[in-house]
This record gives sequence, structure tokens and C-alpha cells, in this order.
Amino acid sequence: MGGDGHDGRTRDLIVRRLLEHGPTTATDLAGVLGLSGAAVRRHLEALVTDGTVCTREAPRTSGRGRGRPARQHLLTEQGRRRAGRGEDDVADLAVAALHDLADAAGEEAIRAFARRRVLGLLAEHRGEIGEQADRPARVEALAGALSREGYAASSRPTTAGAQLCQHHCPVAGVAAEFPQLCEAETEVFAELLGTHVQRLSTIARGDAACTTHVPRQPGPTTTSTTTLVKGRQVV
Repeated sequence: MGGDGHDGRTRDLIVRRLLEHGPTTATDLAGVLGLSGAAVRRHLEALVTDGTVCTREAPRTSGRGRGRPARQHLLTEQGRRRAGRGEDDVADLAVAALHDLADAAGEEAIRAFARRRVLGLLAEHRGEIGEQADRPARVEALAGALSREGYAASSRPTTAGAQLCQHHCPVAGVAAEFPQLCEAETEVFAELLGTHVQRLSTIARGDAACTTHVPRQPGPTTTSTTTLVKGRQVV
């Protein structure tokens, strides 16, 4: 992916870092990988040239001055496919199987399957999440559980509560065609966290990460009425 020998291994590390942590600056990458800024920029330029990585202006924070805005690097859709080698073939098979299930048993069967899948994925982590005393700790525990299941998740506090970010989704290709997978995931998150949650973005619709807002105050254990999938709202 982007070169042979040492260069190739370094670029694989960069791609893995972007996959697991989302948009990152060259300076941050250099610090994490123990490389010079010039070396990291050279590798990033090569990854941009081959279509694996793209850049965007980093969001401004209150601590930044008026200087030139930092640039963040993130994986393109092609880069995600390369990082998840082998997932495309599995996704094609899963899509075909779900179409057969829908034809044989209807849409309700898809929703039931999607819910069982998420519950099964997080079953062994329920105790760890539920034993946390407050919601921020629950969100952090959920992020850790998702990361252990291959979703490269993280959490961060916000003024309105917390955000749960999944920087990788092994079933994004399937969820793009079957939004019930995203809806079931959001529903189970709400149950585990004991409050309604709102899905703000999804990899399935082409966003850089799946981002879920978790409010600070307690609320009914329901999902938001709108989930974004492939640029449209699903009610």
C-alpha cells in the first residue's frame, strides 16, 4: 500500500493510525511515529498521490491564533478499502444474504437480525459498561468495547455531553445498503448508556467517522428519530 520495504511499512503504519484515530495532522503523526516532519510529509504526499489519503483544513479551536490553519489528513474511501483488505468480498456476500432474507421474511427480519448482531457483538462487554458510575465513564467503556471488536472507537467530552466516534466500521459497505444495521446499533447504544442518543454522521453515508452524540442529562432510553444514511434521513 504505497511502497515497498521500509517505506511501505511506514505508510501502512500511517494508514492504520488514520483508520483508528481519524483525521490527524502531519505534526501529530510525526510525534506518534517518532519520525521527522519532513519524512512524514513525504509519505503523506505519496499516499495522497495514490489516492489513499486526502487533506482538509483542521477545525479552528479557541487556542489557535490567526496563522495559517493546520491541515488534517484522512483516509479516502479507496484508502479505507485498502486498509480493510478482504472486507469488500465479505460485504458483497453479506449484502446478497440480506437481500435473500428480506425477500424470504420481509423487512422486519432484517431489523431483528441487525439488533441481534449488535447485542451479540457487545454481549460480553455489557457488565463492564453497566458498572460505570456515570455516563461519561459508560461512554468511554463503550468506546473501549467497540475498539476491541474492530471499530477503532474513542470518546470525548463536549459542552452538551459526550461524543462517541467510531473511526472504522467493518460493515460499512453493508450498512450503506441496509441502514437497519446503523439504526440497531444506535438503539443498543441508547439502551447501554441509559439515555437517548443521536447519530450525527456515519461512515456508511461517506463521512469520516460514525459520530454519536450522548447528552449530559438523563433522558428516555430511545434513539433519535433521525439517522443519517447515505446523505438522507431515515425516520
